[in-house]
Amino acid sequence: MVLYYICIILIGALYIAFLELSKNLIVGWSIGILATIAMLVYRSVFYKKKKGADKLWPAFVIFAAVLVLNYVITSPPIKRVPAVANKNPDVTEVMTIPQGQLTGVYNEDHSVRVYAGIPYAKAPVGELRFKEPQAPENWEGVKTFDHFGPMAMQSRGSVWFDSLSHILGWHDYQVKFGDEYIEDMSEDCLYLNVFTPEKERDELLPVIFYVHGGSLTTGDPSYTEYRGETLAKKGVVFVDFAYRLNVFGYYAAEDLAAESPNGTTGDYGLLDQIAALKWVYDNVEYFGGDKNKITIAGESAGASSVNALCVSPLTKGLFRYAIAESSGIVPKEPFHTFRYFEDAITAGNNVREEFGVTSSEELRNIPASELVKAKTQNSSMTIDGYAITEQPYLTYEKGENHEQALLNGFNAKEADAFLLNTEATIDNYADLLAEDLPGYAEELAKVVPPTLPQRDQKFIIDAGGEAKGALNVAYSAMWFSYSHYVWNNYMIKQERPAYEYYFTKTNDILSNYHAGELPYAYGNLWRHPGLYDEDDYRLSEIMQSYWVNFAYTGDPNGFLLDDFGEPTSELLPAWEKRTESQDKLLQLDTEVKMVDDPNMEIYKVIDKFMDSRVSE
Repeated sequence: MVLYYICIILIGALYIAFLELSKNLIVGWSIGILATIAMLVYRSVFYKKKKGADKLWPAFVIFAAVLVLNYVITSPPIKRVPAVANKNPDVTEVMTIPQGQLTGVYNEDHSVRVYAGIPYAKAPVGELRFKEPQAPENWEGVKTFDHFGPMAMQSRGSVWFDSLSHILGWHDYQVKFGDEYIEDMSEDCLYLNVFTPEKERDELLPVIFYVHGGSLTTGDPSYTEYRGETLAKKGVVFVDFAYRLNVFGYYAAEDLAAESPNGTTGDYGLLDQIAALKWVYDNVEYFGGDKNKITIAGESAGASSVNALCVSPLTKGLFRYAIAESSGIVPKEPFHTFRYFEDAITAGNNVREEFGVTSSEELRNIPASELVKAKTQNSSMTIDGYAITEQPYLTYEKGENHEQALLNGFNAKEADAFLLNTEATIDNYADLLAEDLPGYAEELAKVVPPTLPQRDQKFIIDAGGEAKGALNVAYSAMWFSYSHYVWNNYMIKQERPAYEYYFTKTNDILSNYHAGELPYAYGNLWRHPGLYDEDDYRLSEIMQSYWVNFAYTGDPNGFLLDDFGEPTSELLPAWEKRTESQDKLLQLDTEVKMVDDPNMEIYKVIDKFMDSRVSE
């Protein structure tokens, strides 16, 4: 009998935990607890009556049926993400822009106004799928923009798996004793969000236009790591937005190029970004921003997109400065996020073959919920002759890139998460390097020996191998930091200021992985209670000050800013520009200081590889 009680209680506890991980409604907890109690009482009653104690299977069947039915009925609803964390936020005053009248909402202390979910283009659905973004429609009356728009169509795992990743990966999972929801996702996704300070200023403010990352296949502007409240508080207008991803954003076909008035195909996501940037340029003054002081910023694929915006002929005059975190497409042969037109067409052919159709028009008729399951990779921008007219490095060699100044950099363990399923041993190390660096793997293996450095295993558990630490160093340089080395060199040759960082900060829980710098730079550590200490918050204040100072002047140096963007009496640690005579960058850690670039010898090998590819 005791064993029976233990088993039922254990089943009930595991079931409640599963409901929590799945974000089921709180009423589901109650039903699960009541069902568990009922089973305990039922067994106790039968045991006392000494009859039927061995015939409990009908009760078990009912118990199981109740649990399953309860899970289905109390599944979380699909909703849009609220613009601010505070419940029942106050609504702003009515303002008018060319599209119509609108209101937003205030954050909790009324220091920032947020206008979330403003359409910057028509919904790219139906006949507008696989077409350049179209101008948005006007609306009648006053609309309140208090929720982010739906996330762009993308593959996403089960809710409970996502919860486990926050427990095991981010270590920031929080049990919330209240109803939760699943974020809405739709092909109708072309919306942007404006964060602007409430504090009155004597002049229009600089603007940070942020492009989210996610390998051009996933991601959403509502993610807490780069919400714009904190930077807006410090005196900038912050804008982020959703754009078409994966097959919806980067599918290419010759029939689409033929029907396009611009002869374009394969860059719909990039064209969305350009449309959003043009919207900001045309409208940001209504929100207190200066259209002549726009800084474009992005991380990972967002940084690659920033690089593309810097060379696109369609963006000339739309921004001043650029911030790029952990990626770029300026090398002669980019390792990712970029492809030639022929490769884009081949991928498009594969998509149509996968779905058993012969034309893009037929592909338009496939439901978005099915099309998003495409197995063919569509995660790269392409030279379409319109948004991108040539290999980006050629534009830089001619000095025709648009950014007047560059703040950029990378993290110490960029490749860590991308190598989780790769076992790296001394025996297969050179073969793994040869996958991305054919002909030069042995030379790179001499620069980064397979046994050094040893990998710090306390952050991520994975396939491992004695060469995993070395593989992480090599691939972090190839996939991420090398593009910044090339980008900075072009800026130096053009005599334009370039400031490079090296993020190495870690703590007892988190590492300096890919995207690890985001909550520091954009002031969102507070959204992850318990993960960061005083040193982390101190570094975050320094990084926010650098980013905001750069948006004002193109130079991150100056004074540490207070919570409302006013200069304090404390000077920030000096951040020197990259120059031909020195290869130093700013190390962002508990101590912020200039250090030698740790990857220069790796870059020399990659340079040889790049030159060999161009000469072929």
